[in-house]
Amino acid sequence: MHPLRFVALAFVVILALGAVLNALQPAGTSPSGVEDAGPLRNLGLEAAYNLDYDRARDLLLRAERTDPNDAATERALASLAWIQIQFARGAMTVEHYLGGFTRAQVALQAPAPELAARFRQHTAKALTIANARSRARPDDIDAVYDYGAAVGLQASYTATVDGRFLAAMRAARTAYDAHGRVLAADPARKDAGLVVGTYRYLVGSMSLPLRVLAYIVGFGGDKDLGLRMIEEAASYAGSATQPEARFALLLLYNRERRYDDALALLARLRTVYPRNRLLWLEAGATALRAGNAADAERFLSDGIAGLARDDRPRMFGEEALWYLKRGQARLALGRRAEAAGDLGQSVTRGGRLWVQARAHLALGQLADLAGDRQAALREYALAISLADRDNDPGTAAAARQYTKAAYR
Repeated sequence: MHPLRFVALAFVVILALGAVLNALQPAGTSPSGVEDAGPLRNLGLEAAYNLDYDRARDLLLRAERTDPNDAATERALASLAWIQIQFARGAMTVEHYLGGFTRAQVALQAPAPELAARFRQHTAKALTIANARSRARPDDIDAVYDYGAAVGLQASYTATVDGRFLAAMRAARTAYDAHGRVLAADPARKDAGLVVGTYRYLVGSMSLPLRVLAYIVGFGGDKDLGLRMIEEAASYAGSATQPEARFALLLLYNRERRYDDALALLARLRTVYPRNRLLWLEAGATALRAGNAADAERFLSDGIAGLARDDRPRMFGEEALWYLKRGQARLALGRRAEAAGDLGQSVTRGGRLWVQARAHLALGQLADLAGDRQAALREYALAISLADRDNDPGTAAAARQYTKAAYR
């Protein structure tokens, strides 16, 4: 892994698929001494996890009016803007982050100005509230948590929206240190283990030279301990961090090829967030990675049928991704005509170039199976061009391999 790439991944796994950072706070009265905004905030978070972004924003703004000095609500509002930016970019799936960026600074589509301004406004307010609370009560661990979470959110945005990994590194280190302080003061605060555990896992996954670099920067590394800390956060009942940890585990279980664990987690998430149609897409993609094309095809067909009945906004390139995954599943099942139909749909629906690249790769494989080598070579050439343009080296390498020797 590139020494800078883990910065983006670390916070993405915390926030991906609609998860938003939110401090653990008791019901009743908030730290500012007024009526607790928590119930409204929790409803807003539930709406966000279900992809109901307009409802989520309405509820979170009501929570903000209930308590204008609640850092967790400000952070949730900022995170919602971040999520909507990623949704508009088509960057809300595990598969997107299993690839990821490999350069210290990358060119990314500019976010909508309104969403970018909203993110900055609410993040700045969250930091102001947390800093004021820390000055008033230096030993307040919740204030330390709030500060670390807000800075961590800035790191996530800087890496994944601005594409500036070096700048994100500094904020990420601050968040890591702050949540480390929370754990040192109260080891039972498993919610703080999500950020610390994520970094420990990622640093522990690096080669020795890169681990040494991360240690110099100030990150600790232990892959097994890190994953265990995230699992503990995911089991920390009653914590607002629990959903974030579960979504983080979804990515990490896929990364570790623990597909049965990922599928079991997805089953729970689909029950809790039944309106999040991307969870059916993730189930199909995960089953396909596990080599179970029949289950993948079933999940994806159910999801595509549900997508046709869902009139809410689509993630950028979402339909192309649905058809790509089902086309790949049908190719694996030997249902070539149906696979060709799905893959043809995928390349005509627009969306991310890496999705189109993989569709053309699969179309090339179908052409090779049909004995049409010239058609296969044309598809592989398209796959290479598109994959290179959207930083998908794995797909480009596979297409180059099949250019040299036909797929069988």
